[in-house]
This record gives sequence, structure tokens and C-alpha cells, in this order.
Amino acid sequence: MSTFRESFLQFEPIYQTRVWGGRTLEERFHRPLPNPDSPFGESWDISAREEADTMVVSGALSGKTLRELWNDPDQKASIFGPEAPSGERFPLLCKILDARDKLSVQVHPPASVAEELGGEPKTEVWYIAHADPGAELYVGVRKDVTEAVFREALENGTVEEYIHSIPVKTGDHIFIPSGRLHAIGAGLLIYEIQQNSDTTYRVFDWNRLGMSGEPRDLHIEESLRCIDFDDVEPETDQADGALLCECEHFRLERHSVGDADSIFSATDGRFSILTLISGELSAGGASWSEGDFLIIPAGAEKELPVASSGGAEFLLTTW
Repeated sequence: MSTFRESFLQFEPIYQTRVWGGRTLEERFHRPLPNPDSPFGESWDISAREEADTMVVSGALSGKTLRELWNDPDQKASIFGPEAPSGERFPLLCKILDARDKLSVQVHPPASVAEELGGEPKTEVWYIAHADPGAELYVGVRKDVTEAVFREALENGTVEEYIHSIPVKTGDHIFIPSGRLHAIGAGLLIYEIQQNSDTTYRVFDWNRLGMSGEPRDLHIEESLRCIDFDDVEPETDQADGALLCECEHFRLERHSVGDADSIFSATDGRFSILTLISGELSAGGASWSEGDFLIIPAGAEKELPVASSGGAEFLLTTW
């Protein structure tokens, strides 16, 4: 069992303005956003990027960043557990995405070409926290779309006709491996678990202007080298019991607990990142509600969060 003295860690989110974002983080989660007028599309809640390093907000480690904890051998062993990857940086990035408008059509580079292109591979999974009626995701290509067909469509402005779209509802989830063409449609609030990467190649941006008033940069040639044209008309994924998704980078589960029940039956001593979907959790005088993220250290048993009246539902991301 871990000797780590904290049973949970919460971090200060880092907010990102996006042309397609809105104010849902403020309106739904009552979060104080940095600017009253800007559209915020992303909240990086668990991040160890050099340019965006989330900081512990309470307890004995208050003020420590995620990168500092990962790079301290003693803290790394006690918080992240024996199954933690051996890399030099924390390998995951956890976000909330508030898409009031469509995101660009994009792709993340597979490991086979990422280094050559000067980027980082990025595989992710999306959990639909809320979907407006009629909301859609754009994933993969339609039948019989080849690279040549797609390139011609980019040149003549008809690319939207060749991208596969699917309707989604609250509670759906879908795995987005590197190389999958994708875009998030308007009216979606999403919890995203991904590799620690910020490499995105935009191939189409719906002919709109960015926040600067100019068209955003596109990365046509890079995108065409990355898109998997054999990824034809994928659909949302189905849960296997508690398991939503498992790949070499992370495992994602969905759990629920009843009134006054501890989350221990779900964490079972594993390092976990908890994302609260509904209900409330409390521990040690603190409480959390929908949209909050916590790191549960490996081996944690005492004072683990318990559900308030009505129970709670949450996601767990583990190694």
C-alpha cells in the first residue's frame, strides 16, 4: 500500500480561448473564467505541458505542479503507482471541451509519422457530457473516399460531402486513435482523455475566420499524410460493463456509487483520475460536483470521497 498521505489531489484548471467555444464552463459548472467576454472552448484540468502545468490547490502539496510531482522520484512512486509509465513526462492530458460551434476538421499524427512531421502522436477518447438536440460528431471518411478523392474535394470546396457524420447523445463515447479524421460538432460538452500532446493538423475549417479576424492556418499536406483512409464510417463505441475504452495509453471506466458509498470499490487501490459526471462527492471537508477532476493516488484508502444524497456517477482513467 502507498505511504502517500493524501487520498485525493485537485488541480487548478487552465482555460483556453477558442473561436468555437462559449461560456458553458461558467454557466453549467459555475467556474470563474478569466475574461468575461471571451469564448472559452477548453479547460485543461489535468495537464503537465510545459506551457500549461496544472497546480495542486489544497492539502500538503498545495502549490506543486503536476510536472513537479511526476519528476520527483518519491512522489512519482507514491502517487502514480508501480504501473506508471517510465517516461520523462506525465503521459496524459484531461480536458473539458465546450463546443458552441463546430471544431475544425482535423487529424492527429500517428506515431509512425509524428516525429518526421515535427509533431507528437495523439490518441484520445471523448465522453459526451451533454449533447444538444441534433448534435453530431464528424469521424472518419465515407465509403469509397480515397486520398485522391479527398484532395480533389479540398481543392474544389466540397470536402464536407466526404466526411462521415454521426448523431450523438449525452452519455455516448467514442475512441479517436491517431490518424482518424475528426471534428466535434456544435452544441456538445465533452470530457476528453488523451495522450499528452498538443499536435493538431487542420485540414478544413468550415471557411470561417479565427479570433484574429483572419482564416486559421491549415495543414493540408501534413493532414493527408496522417489521415487513415481505411477508417470508413465508424460509429460510437459500446461499453463492456464498466469498461468504456482501453488502449496502450489509458483505460477509461464509468462507475456509480450510492448514498454515502465510498469510491474505493471502483478505485481499488489503483492510481486513477476521477471525472465526476453527476451527483456530488465529499471528503475531508471538501466537496465536488459535475465536471470536477481529482487524482486518486495509488493505494489510497482512507478518506476517499463518498457520495452525497442521491449517489454519484463518475469516470475513472487509469493506466
